Amino acid sequence: MTPKEPYLLTPGPLTTSLTVKQAMLHDWGSWDGDFNSVTAEICERLLEVSGGSASHVCVPMQGSGTFAVEATLGTVIPPASTTLVLMNGAYGKRIGKILDMLGRPYIAIDKGDYHPPRGDEVAVALKENPEVEQVVVVHCETSSGILNPIQEIAGVCRQAGKRLIIDSMSAFGALPVNVAELPCAALVSSANKCFEGVPGFGFAIVERELLSASGGQCHSLSLDLHDQWRYMEKTGQWRYTPPTHVVAAFLQAMREHEAEGGVTGRLDRYSRNRDRLVAGLRELGFETLLADEWLSPIITTFLAPNSPAFEFHRFYDAIKARGFLIYPGKLTVADSFRVGCIGQLHDEQMDAVVTAIAEACRELGLQVPVPAPVAAPDNLETV
Repeated sequence: MTPKEPYLLTPGPLTTSLTVKQAMLHDWGSWDGDFNSVTAEICERLLEVSGGSASHVCVPMQGSGTFAVEATLGTVIPPASTTLVLMNGAYGKRIGKILDMLGRPYIAIDKGDYHPPRGDEVAVALKENPEVEQVVVVHCETSSGILNPIQEIAGVCRQAGKRLIIDSMSAFGALPVNVAELPCAALVSSANKCFEGVPGFGFAIVERELLSASGGQCHSLSLDLHDQWRYMEKTGQWRYTPPTHVVAAFLQAMREHEAEGGVTGRLDRYSRNRDRLVAGLRELGFETLLADEWLSPIITTFLAPNSPAFEFHRFYDAIKARGFLIYPGKLTVADSFRVGCIGQLHDEQMDAVVTAIAEACRELGLQVPVPAPVAAPDNLETV
């Protein structure tokens, strides 16, 4: 008898529906017209969700989300153009590392592990560094679970006449965003996040005029977003072998996303998941890293209790034995762990994971409510 799959309480890969899994049981010819129609429908649907049907194009790119981020940065940012990178976690820092590898000049506002970059700080940086041509920000920084103030940052970029590029890897599909209204020059995400597909490709939604002017800028043959787009426009096909099964599963996932009520329906469920999770773990004595104002509906970071009985790997294994996978912390300021709220998770699963965590604490010899953390970071309500 096959053991039951654990629920993934992570920011992706995540738990998918049976019907998404079943969509991968069919083999596709990568140049066949039927498969090309799948790709075309996906791109059309993504543009509709993003509000960019009239102004932007959608270009899928093989690989993980980071492949799509690097492809976008390497294609649309000219080699001598200066970028302002907003960092408050591992993924903002990764953007800086990509630009370093590409030899693209940049400056950074680094807010540490958990403070949000604010519009007034961006405005000052742009005024002091007029050579900056684009700003790059992570929509939801899953290192801490913080939801960054995209509208505020976009307003400053619009006023200063700078392009905005958003790494919306863990937010697009559940958080409303309209690339034409913000405006946003490029938005990047991937299949295995809030649309609840499986890993294998990412995609960029880019202003048509910007991408049209980006020919010859990319550092890479395989990651050239401009060439990928031009080839798809001409042939309907991917330049190189696509992850056919993953693409087919994503179309099914997008149909299920629409049936749930699109972005609004998905946000409602994920927000409810977060609220049940946070309420349940706070009852057990756990403290969130972030104040409620900054909690995203994607993943929540909890501070480790101050007890020699708490050891993350034993804690993880005890929860895994009860059917749930969580994430280790990714902070430099404090010991922590993270619990995701996205994927095929509903009230029943969120209540069950709270119960599993309570049982894991008792198994490890932790009293419940658990002891307070050593030192919680500054409360973010005043940030």
